[in-house]
Amino acid sequence: MEIYLEGKKALVGGSSGGIGKAIALQLAESGTSVTLMSRSEEKLKEIVMDLPTDQGQAHHYLVVDFNDFEAYKRIISNYFENNSVDILVNNTQGPAAGNTLEKHVPDYQEAFDLLFKTVVFTTELALKQMRQNQWGRIINVASVSVREPLSYLALSNSIRAAVVTWAKSLANDVGAAQITVNNILTGYFDTDRIAQLNAKKAEQLGISIAEVRSEMESRVPLRRIGKPKEYGYLVAFLASDKAAYITGTSIPIDGGLLKSL
Repeated sequence: MEIYLEGKKALVGGSSGGIGKAIALQLAESGTSVTLMSRSEEKLKEIVMDLPTDQGQAHHYLVVDFNDFEAYKRIISNYFENNSVDILVNNTQGPAAGNTLEKHVPDYQEAFDLLFKTVVFTTELALKQMRQNQWGRIINVASVSVREPLSYLALSNSIRAAVVTWAKSLANDVGAAQITVNNILTGYFDTDRIAQLNAKKAEQLGISIAEVRSEMESRVPLRRIGKPKEYGYLVAFLASDKAAYITGTSIPIDGGLLKSL
């Protein structure tokens, strides 16, 4: 099955590496003109140059810091004054790791701004043109931890769960305009984020990073960590007309990691 997205425009958050970069690449390979967002202009420039343009695409980037909501709000508002998108991929870096005893109210507020306010604000702006066009795709990068909380990710567990329930409500509100809203529940993928979390866990437990990774892989029925490009395939499908009847869902991509139904 081929995915064709010629003529579509996408905005992809956190796309200077890892999952976000893989999403941007797959959308571009499917014919989408992609605007990337991240803090690193140097990385964004390199990626934009590497994205395929053989189907007439024009790629761009925005330098943003999701941790600074007021600055982000100005930048993204300016962008939507002169641009619109058909596909919005809400993705940011994760908040700092830590359990509930290590995190306090200010930490939750920062995580709320990072993971929730940026998503809702960007989506509100994108929806204006999507509703006029009677077509749109909103895809939220979430985590398996919204179903089975991970003790060392208290902030992510809490706020990403709020994003998922908000998205379910939004799917109902915009469905009549043929706009779909879906969440992807992310398992273990070979990214810098996983490497950082594994390094911290190895230090806490006094074991090697290799041992941490091996133990992580053993918990996945497929016995391996996911490849970012595999994530990109799912996003491209959800962005296409072939997924037009899929909305309000939370789809795990985790190699079978979740034990719940």
